[in-house]
Amino acid sequence: MNTGDTQAWVITILVLIALIAIGFILTRQRQSRHLRERFGPEYRRVLDAHGDQTKAEAELRARERRVQRFKIVPLAPGEAARFGVQWDDLQARFVDDPKAVVAQAGRLVRELMAKRGYPMADFERQAADLSVDHPAVVENYRAAHAIVVLNERDEASTEQLRKAVVYYRELFDELLDVTHERKVIRPDSNMQVRS
Repeated sequence: MNTGDTQAWVITILVLIALIAIGFILTRQRQSRHLRERFGPEYRRVLDAHGDQTKAEAELRARERRVQRFKIVPLAPGEAARFGVQWDDLQARFVDDPKAVVAQAGRLVRELMAKRGYPMADFERQAADLSVDHPAVVENYRAAHAIVVLNERDEASTEQLRKAVVYYRELFDELLDVTHERKVIRPDSNMQVRS
C-alpha cells in the first residue's frame, strides 16, 4: 500500500469516526429534548436532584419503562361518576372540617390512582410514576402531600389546606379524565374558608 492509499484510509476512518460521533451527539440531544418536553418541570427537578444530566435522564427513561408495564385503564362512566360525586361531597364539607377533608382528598386521589392501575407504592414512587403521564400536575401532588404532612403535625393553616384541596383536585381531574361537562364547584374560586 502506498502513502496515498494509507492517507485515504486514515481520512476515511477519521470521517467515519466523526460521523458516528455526530450521530451519537444528535441522538442524545433528541432524547434529551424528548424527555424535557415529556416531563416539563419534572425534568428540571430530577436534574437538580441528581446533579448530572446523564443520571437524571437515565432515571426519567427508567420511569417511562416502568410505567409502560402498568395496566393503566380508563374508568367506566359509572365509576367516573361515582368518583365525581365523592369529590363533590368531600369538597362541600371543606368549610366545616378542612383538616379531615384534606386527608380524605388524599385518600380519594390514591383510590382513583389504584382504580386506574397505578401501583400503590411509597409516595415518592407514586409521584415518579405519575410524572410520566401527568407531568403538569405532579408538582401539585407533591405540594399537596407536603401540606398533608404539615396537617398531620397540626401545623397547616386553613389557606394551606385549601391549596392542598385545589392541588389534589387538579390531579383528580386529570386522573378522572373528565371529558364530559359536569357542574362542579371549583375550590380555587368558590370555596369558602374559615380563618
